[in-house]
Amino acid sequence: MTKIAKIALRVSLVALAFIIIFALSVFPEDRYSLMRQQMVERDIKGRGIKDPMVLSVMAKVPRHLFIDASYRDQAYGDHPLPIGEGQTISQPYVVALMTESIRLSRDERVLEIGTGSGYQAAVLAEIATEVYSIEIRKNLAEKATKTLADLGYRNVKVKCADGYFGWEERAPFDAIIITAAANHIPPPLIKQLKEGGRLVIPLGNTIYFQTLILATKRKGQLDIEQVCPVAFVPMTGEMQKR
Repeated sequence: MTKIAKIALRVSLVALAFIIIFALSVFPEDRYSLMRQQMVERDIKGRGIKDPMVLSVMAKVPRHLFIDASYRDQAYGDHPLPIGEGQTISQPYVVALMTESIRLSRDERVLEIGTGSGYQAAVLAEIATEVYSIEIRKNLAEKATKTLADLGYRNVKVKCADGYFGWEERAPFDAIIITAAANHIPPPLIKQLKEGGRLVIPLGNTIYFQTLILATKRKGQLDIEQVCPVAFVPMTGEMQKR
């Protein structure tokens, strides 16, 4: 390659870099989309999540719209972020892992305990036919409801209540996902889980670390499988009295 050709190549690369930077600044959604794709490859697929549907959904749901604008540059890092009232949005890998663990299909109904920002509910709603989500904190429940509605999620219903007792009038559920640490599995949730249904919960010491548990209901009893160590904020309400 001649000296002139080398200079021309460098100029072209610099120009291309400026074009990319300009495009990402003018079209921020493209920037977030790129960050989201990188997150999936690096932190989700790269850490062993294999379900094609889960990978597709994680690449689609805009996590940055479920958090405060001041944290949006961190939206696709693999770590929790604050959402107010001492609560956090879970790290993407854990959201993907919990979703993959319950093996949802298109025609199933799922109950989520701990709506938080609404991000996990949105991920579930991309797969399941109906999602019912319970949040004990009124402000978070109202904010999540608005965010989900603004993003067009019509198959998610959120209510403000104590998730310990589940959502009896909407039961039974094919799957239940608890997104807060608990020292036991609430009996009402076991009752509201269908035969053959799956339940995933961070179980153990609610102050420090827990083990993510996958429970499958067979003949009225739960078969327990340990998934991995996790750290979640504690479940409040009735759980704290037990």
